[in-house]
Amino acid sequence: MRIGVLAVQGAFAEHEAMLEQLGAEVFEIRQKRDLDRPFDGLVLPGGESTVMKKLLRELDLLEPLRRKIKAGMPVLATCAGLILLAERLTGGEPPCFATLPVTVRRNAYGRQLGSFTQEAEVRGIGPFPMAFIRAPYVEAVQNGVEVLAAVQGKMVAVRYQNQIGLAFHPELSGRTDLHRFFLERVKQYKKQA
Repeated sequence: MRIGVLAVQGAFAEHEAMLEQLGAEVFEIRQKRDLDRPFDGLVLPGGESTVMKKLLRELDLLEPLRRKIKAGMPVLATCAGLILLAERLTGGEPPCFATLPVTVRRNAYGRQLGSFTQEAEVRGIGPFPMAFIRAPYVEAVQNGVEVLAAVQGKMVAVRYQNQIGLAFHPELSGRTDLHRFFLERVKQYKKQA
């Protein structure tokens, strides 16, 4: 299993370490020619979504990655990655990939000082420690989107087909459960391909 991790900006190294710990082969996507390598899954890490969106366009990565996601490639998107996947953003900001049929509110918990950790139930996994850093949350979902977790009455983990969107940072938890959950989707995808 080979996983491409978007590495143009943000917190990608921790995702790479967790995936390698689980036996996945990992490489960084930094420029268009990196997409010439075959891969079975994609990670969109946390970071600054506005900067990431700008770099995706400038590096001509946006449309090729969107096509792969729309074709069913499994994606694990955390924090800024969730914002990149969302079809709609509160406030009317134009979306990026627009492949996940949800509405997301950016910086929903305030600035850096509003960051917090909380343990909450994740469907199919159980209690999980969640780190929220200038985090978004999901305001609304459309048909077919499964809500995997909520914190303080807000949706913070969703799944739609092979897309997993998380408002928090599982790569900072010290636990591999959510990355393993993602790799299970990748295994199923490979079998069907």
